[in-house]
Amino acid sequence: MTAPAPHSPSRKPRAELILEQWLFRARWLMAPFYVGLVVALAGLLVVFARETWAEMAHVVDMKGDDAILMALSLIDMSLAANLLLIVIFSGYENFVSKIDTGGDEDRPGWMGTVDFSGLKMKLIASIVAISAIALLKAFMKAAEGEAIDDRHLAWLVGIHITFVVSGAILALMDWLSSRTSSH
Repeated sequence: MTAPAPHSPSRKPRAELILEQWLFRARWLMAPFYVGLVVALAGLLVVFARETWAEMAHVVDMKGDDAILMALSLIDMSLAANLLLIVIFSGYENFVSKIDTGGDEDRPGWMGTVDFSGLKMKLIASIVAISAIALLKAFMKAAEGEAIDDRHLAWLVGIHITFVVSGAILALMDWLSSRTSSH
């Protein structure tokens, strides 16, 4: 019979085992955060429905540019909702517990496969897309002749560039990490 490995649970002091069990159980303190994000998702749905209803009341009188701005606003909210859903599912599965969907065929293919690095990249990609839409809406308003404050436009461009550069740096860091972690 072989002796237990030096780091096996049977060789740990009881206090250490209890501490580790409580630390592991503490992950459930994250669950209310994800419930709160579900509430935020429901709130975003209410805003989306209200915006859609308000815009559709004027759809007959809209010019092409107005229709595009309306669509961009709705796409913007949809991207934010997708972002919330990705954070809810992958965050819960990465940090709290696996979600048992009972073999539901509608389970998204990415569920259970998005690790923290993937979540980071999806998050920054969604933020860049949302920022790009805000910038495009401002450019379209300016193209229609609407007065857009230069300072406001400069902030939009600067923030967008910051998000793009941040995303590129995060991607580079993940790439470097993946190349060095095998050594």
